Amino acid sequence: MTDQPADSTTTQAFTEEWLSPTEICRELQIPLPTFYQWRSRGIGPHAYKIGRHVRVSRTDLNAWISLQSET
Repeated sequence: MTDQPADSTTTQAFTEEWLSPTEICRELQIPLPTFYQWRSRGIGPHAYKIGRHVRVSRTDLNAWISLQSET
């Protein structure tokens, strides 16, 4: 039997850091209601509903933050 390399997308999903809304708000120094307002308006970082929990990947958060910079 030959070993096949793991799909890099699948591997990345398992090694990705997932942040809760509370962790994101602590990092961005914003109130929790602000995160949920952004989420309902579709202007915040891309979030995933995993079971009953909302999570944002570190990659998505960093990408979203980089788009928010003023020029």
